[in-house]
Amino acid sequence: MVLAAIGVLHEQLAVYVREPRRWTGLVAKVLLARAIQGSNSIEGYTVSLDDAVAAIDEDEAEDADPTSWAAVRAYRDAMTYVLQLARDEHFVLSPELIKSLHFMLQQYDLQKWPGRWRPGDIYVVDGRTGRAVYVGPDADLVPGLMTELAQRLQPTDDGTAPLVRAAMAHLNLALIHPFKDGNGRMARCLQALMLAREGLVAPEFCSIEEYLGRNQQAYYAVLTEVAHGVWNPSADATPWMRFCLTAHYRQALTVRRRTREADRVWLLAEHAIESAGLAPRTTEGLFYAMIGRRLRNTSYRQAVRGEISKTVASRDLAAMVAAGVLVAHGENRGRSYTPSAELINERNRVRQELRDQHPADVDPYELVASGLDGQEALFE
Repeated sequence: MVLAAIGVLHEQLAVYVREPRRWTGLVAKVLLARAIQGSNSIEGYTVSLDDAVAAIDEDEAEDADPTSWAAVRAYRDAMTYVLQLARDEHFVLSPELIKSLHFMLQQYDLQKWPGRWRPGDIYVVDGRTGRAVYVGPDADLVPGLMTELAQRLQPTDDGTAPLVRAAMAHLNLALIHPFKDGNGRMARCLQALMLAREGLVAPEFCSIEEYLGRNQQAYYAVLTEVAHGVWNPSADATPWMRFCLTAHYRQALTVRRRTREADRVWLLAEHAIESAGLAPRTTEGLFYAMIGRRLRNTSYRQAVRGEISKTVASRDLAAMVAAGVLVAHGENRGRSYTPSAELINERNRVRQELRDQHPADVDPYELVASGLDGQEALFE
């Protein structure tokens, strides 16, 4: 029943991919940035959402420290590769492919053995107590275990739900812990690849990496619970599966609410641009700022469909400021823009209304246990 609930939510989100709105690409970019930001924050590589978006756009970071920026850009490269692989019906998941993805993730630090299996024993240590909470399998078992894992993840018609297969891929790689460093990010990247391969909905709309980043302690706790301290492939994975499916359900509710918000905020931006008599293309820029992203000359040019020059972008932004729909901050290369106070208030009203109507902290298992009949009760 929970899988069915998630499936309905994903089908609702898939509409925005099959029948895209003018804002779909911008929202998809921000969702991907949230996934990249969330997955890296779990490992201590913290960047702002704006810097995560800048990494996707191959723009410059504003606040990120050099190490976090390198990690985020590397994760961007790996996720870009994942999205490309998902479009290739002939790709074969293999240990070599997994090592290639790991190299992309860790290429900025060769001391972390990017693209190579770990050389010896490995322990997961509780950062608060310094105590080892998990011991991975012997290093000489890793090549065989990873070959077996890759074989088990080949396409099959055995009836296993794609979300379950992807979650188990994540869990098994995390517990095999095949690399010297970066195992968590690699496990999450593999899960994203499995979901993307199934083509259920665009990966940006079904990733749970943002949710994991927001719920790090619960994520660590369930991995520790299932691991039982030492490699044991026969351990009960039920708590992990419940956690992952709850994450999918809640993240899908969050993304659905954001798409509904985007629909309404786009109309607000479009009306403001039309009322001011500005060029229609400026709607994308205003919308981008209204969904809370840092708008600069560079990001404006990225947001606008079709290429425009830096000079034309400057003129557009100046016209929006003169019309009172944007407010300028700073000078020269540091210049950025935010929506007018009136538009921010309208956006916040829409956002709060949707949050009140569609809370995302629902436990789908409790709904099922309560005996609610009919799928509608789970989704609205």
